[in-house]
Amino acid sequence: MEETQEREFTEKLVKLNRVAKVVKGGRRFSFSALVVVGDKAGTVGYGFGKANDVAEAIRKGVDKAKRNTIRVPLKKETIPHDINGEFKSAQVLMRPGAPGTGIIAGGPVRAVMEMGGINDVLCKSHGSQNALNIVKAVFTGLENLMDARVVSKNRGKTLQEMWG
Repeated sequence: MEETQEREFTEKLVKLNRVAKVVKGGRRFSFSALVVVGDKAGTVGYGFGKANDVAEAIRKGVDKAKRNTIRVPLKKETIPHDINGEFKSAQVLMRPGAPGTGIIAGGPVRAVMEMGGINDVLCKSHGSQNALNIVKAVFTGLENLMDARVVSKNRGKTLQEMWG
């Protein structure tokens, strides 16, 4: 955990939401911020912060995102294989792209891919359009990605034997 604190993360605001609570004196506004952080080299995390002002909500989101980062196995600048991430009714299909493809993804998915350093990927989100649920679906997919070295080690083979 201490290693992630030393790294230099870049942050991206995915969604900022203003909610109003009606009280005796009028409306009281508060803000929620969905933030994605990453080092653009395979480490990425997300956080959701709530506060009475925008800056504080973003700061809380960034702090939570830094605490809950994951390591993504990369194959050059893409993901190693197709994966389908699901969270509630949000589903995100992620496929590796050929070099030069770029990030073919919409809004929240694009932010996660950019921060994770995944530059060639094809994504399609189905179901829910809720930004938080889409981000969580992407993360469940990325957590289930298999690293070629780990798979070959578990099977008792070398990388050359597996990939030819």
